[in-house]
Amino acid sequence: MPDTLANQRTDVIELTRALVRCESVTPREAGALQLLEATLAPLGFGCERMDFSQAGTDDVANLYARIGRTGRHFCFAGHSDVVPVGDLSSWTIGPFSAELSAGYLFGRGAADMKGAIAAFTDACARFLARRGRDFGGSISLLITGDEEGPAVNGTVKMLKRLAERGEAIDACVVGEPTSARRLGDMIKIGRRGSMTVDLVVRGIQGHVAYPERLDNAIHRLSALIEALVRQPIDQGSTHFQPTSLQFTTVDVGNKATNIAPGVARARFNTRFNDLWTSETLLAHLKQRIERADASLGGHGTIDYAVEVSGESFYTPPGPLSDLVAGAIRDVAGVEPELSTTGGTSDARFIRRYCPVLECGLVGETMHKVDEKSAVDDLRTLSRVYETVLDRYFAA
Repeated sequence: MPDTLANQRTDVIELTRALVRCESVTPREAGALQLLEATLAPLGFGCERMDFSQAGTDDVANLYARIGRTGRHFCFAGHSDVVPVGDLSSWTIGPFSAELSAGYLFGRGAADMKGAIAAFTDACARFLARRGRDFGGSISLLITGDEEGPAVNGTVKMLKRLAERGEAIDACVVGEPTSARRLGDMIKIGRRGSMTVDLVVRGIQGHVAYPERLDNAIHRLSALIEALVRQPIDQGSTHFQPTSLQFTTVDVGNKATNIAPGVARARFNTRFNDLWTSETLLAHLKQRIERADASLGGHGTIDYAVEVSGESFYTPPGPLSDLVAGAIRDVAGVEPELSTTGGTSDARFIRRYCPVLECGLVGETMHKVDEKSAVDDLRTLSRVYETVLDRYFAA
């Protein structure tokens, strides 16, 4: 084992604290990627900034770091960006101070997901210190600054660039905070799709005293909402929860008391399972809407604007989930549940290229005030990741 490598050690707690102190609220890099590059390069990783731009979106900084060029390629993926802190006065500990208290590390990103990135890095450092750089394969870290934002200039473009130059990934673990209450009690082997629909319902504006001369857009919209939420969309599938539909806003903008509005707007989001694609689900929902609208009569019209942030996906249990579950079982003493619950992640992009699952810290406080992770969990997660590497690259 080369002495220079043996001396290149990291500490998962101090690295997490340093990352949390970088105020990398999407799309700001705020030094987080520079810090990772400075930590990974001495370990032997070739570090490449992949920064992307697109009209109408913020420029985003990303980092791809890889060691090894032959053999099987294992990738850790994650995001260095974090959500805004919200009401600063509600935090009992500064959101970017990375303070330690009562066995926890506090700060925005401690759980989602700078702690996991630090654990990736710490695991790689220990693995390389023992095995050296010629361990018979390749390890990479794919870190984006655009996961909590529109996810346009991050992982999806990084993967495309890698594919264009012939770099293939054989397996990937995303460090999202998947654990529910105890570290390792849940890993994600799939996610529901997400589709947001904006509706513009047009009727006929008129004086409220003459209802025969108007077509109230609010009344029309309320009937459409009822048609969408009255009955479940489905009962779920073998691996997924039932599809959910939630309205997130209804807007009219009418300040008058004697005018029935001619236009009403609403937005809903669906989290859909593998019984649907975004196209088939949208067609089904439009049928419900149009049937309800036709029953009202009148002269209304409906306009749709649709945004799909990801299709549902599922990685069947197999070698990768067995590998990660076994590491959790042996290191953390927990039998993980293989789940598809929760929101979306960048795994929705990675699954097009290789088997992928998500495994990370307890997510109870992610996106909340006083976000935190247990110090012991950070150290245990690093050992889990190290065990995954050991077994993936078993001699």
